[in-house]
Amino acid sequence: MATVAESRERVEPALKLNFYSHATLECGDIAFTRRFFEEFLGFETVQMADVSFWARLGGDQIIVVVKSPSKTKDAMPFLNHNGLDVETEAEVDAAYQIVLRDAEKWGLHKITKPVVQHGTYCFYFWDKDDNAWEILCNPKGGYSWGFALGDQQGAGHMSRKFQRPQSTLTKGS
Repeated sequence: MATVAESRERVEPALKLNFYSHATLECGDIAFTRRFFEEFLGFETVQMADVSFWARLGGDQIIVVVKSPSKTKDAMPFLNHNGLDVETEAEVDAAYQIVLRDAEKWGLHKITKPVVQHGTYCFYFWDKDDNAWEILCNPKGGYSWGFALGDQQGAGHMSRKFQRPQSTLTKGS
């Protein structure tokens, strides 16, 4: 796949930002959701208020989890999902089995089967609060491999032919 990075000139950004620090998710029950983040997903958490906690996993970026002010909230659309990386495709399969096993306990639903798509092997599920999660196989550093490749032409990232890291090539090749 040919890169087009050499044809793009770097433009100086208008804003001088340092770091993408956080994203925010809503929940219905702070105590239950904090246990879900700690006991199921493996996040480190800190309670910041009666209605919120912070969660992090593997780095300094956090998820701020806030109790929803309304009784109902819309389900997170598929494209707005949260990605959780594992190193191997076998770990994706193992995580899938655990999600199926513990679905009732944690209110997990809309669990997809693992497939190769957008350059990796992955599956999706929604939690009790209708937040969407993806567990995917990525080498250490997550999607940094895409930046190392540069801009791509041809098959898009949803194609099975998309160029992806060697460590993620055993499934669906």
